[in-house]
Formats: sequence, C-alpha cells, structure tokens
Amino acid sequence: MSTPALFTPTRIGSLELENRIVIAPMCQYSAQQGCLTDWHVMHYGQLAMSGAGLLIFEATAVAPEGRISWADAGLYDDATEAATGRVMQAVRQWSAMPLGLQLAHAGRKASCEQPWKGGHQLPADDPHGWQTVAPSALPFSPKDRPPLALDAEGVKRVVADFAEAARRAGRLGFDAVELHAAHGYLLHQFLSPLSNTRTDSYGGSLENRMRLALEVFEAVRAAFPADRPVTVRVSGTDWVEGGWDIAQTIALARELQGIGCAAIHVSSGGLDPRQSIPVGPNFQVPLARMVRAQVDIPVIAVGLITEPKQAEAIIGTGDADMVALARGVLYDPRWPWHAAAELGAEITAPPQYRRSAPDTVKSLFKR
Repeated sequence: MSTPALFTPTRIGSLELENRIVIAPMCQYSAQQGCLTDWHVMHYGQLAMSGAGLLIFEATAVAPEGRISWADAGLYDDATEAATGRVMQAVRQWSAMPLGLQLAHAGRKASCEQPWKGGHQLPADDPHGWQTVAPSALPFSPKDRPPLALDAEGVKRVVADFAEAARRAGRLGFDAVELHAAHGYLLHQFLSPLSNTRTDSYGGSLENRMRLALEVFEAVRAAFPADRPVTVRVSGTDWVEGGWDIAQTIALARELQGIGCAAIHVSSGGLDPRQSIPVGPNFQVPLARMVRAQVDIPVIAVGLITEPKQAEAIIGTGDADMVALARGVLYDPRWPWHAAAELGAEITAPPQYRRSAPDTVKSLFKR
C-alpha cells in the first residue's frame, strides 16, 4: 500500500519533516514575568510525543509590552531565555521532533487578563496592565483604551526587538521561527487599512502597509541562523469589508518569498470585532489554496481540521502542503497516532509507548 499523503515526508527550507502534520502555536497564558514554567514542560513534553512533523511553541513576545496577557511567554531578556531553554532541554532529552518558535508582538491587543478570567484589556495602572502601542491610536474595541501610535523610533525598536528575539531563539537551538503577522496583532495591525491610518511611509498604500512586516522579516532572517527556516503566519482576510483581504495576502506572500521566507501559514481574522467568519470545517482552506496557487514555497492550512480523512484530502488534492492542528490536538494529544492508524501509515513514537497499540494496528509504530 502507498503511504497516505499526510504521512509523506516534506521540507520547510532545509528542515526535513517526517510528515505533514504541524502543531500550531497555542498560547497557554501560564508564564510568569514572561518566563515559561513547569506547565510548559508538561504541555510541550506531551505534544512532543505525538509523532507530528513539527511542533511550534506558542506566541512569544519580543518585548514585555508585546505580550497578549500578563501571563504570556516572552523572549526578550536573559531570564526569559533561560526559562525557555529549560523547557527546550526537557523536551529535547526525550524527543527528536523538530521545534519551532512563534515570535510575536500583540500591539493594541496586549495588556489583557487571562482568557478564563474574562480576557478583557487591563488598564495601564492595573498591577498586571500597561500602555499598549499600535500603528495608529485606534483601539481594538470601543471598550479598550486607545493605544499609543508608534513614532519612527518606536517602529525601529520593534524591528530591533524581533531581531534580538530571533538571535536568542537561534542560541536556544530552535529549528525554525515563525513570525506572527496574523490575528490582529501588531504586524497585522500595520497591514490592515482598518487599523493603520498612518500618513508616513508605513501607512496608506499596500506597499507602505507591508513595509514593517517585510523589514521585520529581513531583520529576523539576518539574525536567525542561515541554515534554519523563517516562516510567517498571516490572516488571509479580516472578514470585514474594506479590510485586509486575500489579494493583499497574496501580494505579501510573494514579497516574503522573494526575501527568503520558507513557508506561509494561512489563518484569518482577529483584527476587528465586526468580523463575520463563516466558521465550519475547512473554512480557511480556500485561503490557503489561493495563496499556494501563487507562490513556490510551502503553505500550511489551519482551522477546524479535525478528522484524519479531512486532513488527508487537503494534502492529497494539493490545497496545502501541510495541515496545522490547534485545539484539536489539545483535546487529543495523540491525534497523529490515531490518524496514522485510520489511514494505514506508520508513525514515530517513544519505545516506552509502543506496546500501547491495539492488536489491529500493530504495524502503527516505526521501529
């Protein structure tokens, strides 16, 4: 029998992946002063046993004010680097799975409470709050306080912060980094005309609105080891009339490809509370398909991809090169095992766990 498409090897730049399953970055809101904790040792430890092709660590802020919440992860000083390194060491001791890190800045969507405590934005005078920044002084929602519009020096500082975080990620041994330019966070805020009303070289035309994302990419590409890939996550559309859309996303993807981007990870939304998203299985796959038709680098699809045959069809039909799992893999951390069993593939698993396979799928685990 031929190997299912989902379980064929692939590459992101020079990084070889055993299969097409990516574990997407998922914030845990469980860091302390930006530092990963024992929660993350357990969390990433179990996901690193899943057999997926690539595990991407959660959105990691490049500056303290870039954290989504006060309990978000960061990589902006020696303490946060050491804490991330401790988790990396624990995971790497027992798993050879490639590890990526998503670098992010939340912009106007920062300074929030943990989601299970409401997720609302905290005022700057709250012990857990701070003043947010953005391309323009426009709040995410009417209930939020306006961010400070970044001046020229502030924009330069953002670029430098991303580059420094990338250097730290390289020292820690991450196999790849992903820039977060989606979900309404700072780079997306610069991209969308709904959140960017600047009149300088970073606002107005599409070329100007893309400028910061491209400058950040180039700075990160220069700072991260040249033999390891840098990828970008984008929102294919704001789902709001007059906002960022798929045509602009394709233009950005082409520019990114031209300066060395190794893959595009296509999500959507998150920029404007007026968004109207047709949520359902595969609802973002058409966006990935349209980007893939216009670039020559791998494209990752994400969003309510929950069933093995569904994921197999996405890869088999060429809609995307890889599929990313998020909440589904939190619910079922052994999803890749179960997908391999259903589709008739073999997958890597720790020797300690190989005897767990039912008699009907004894050939499931690679030896």
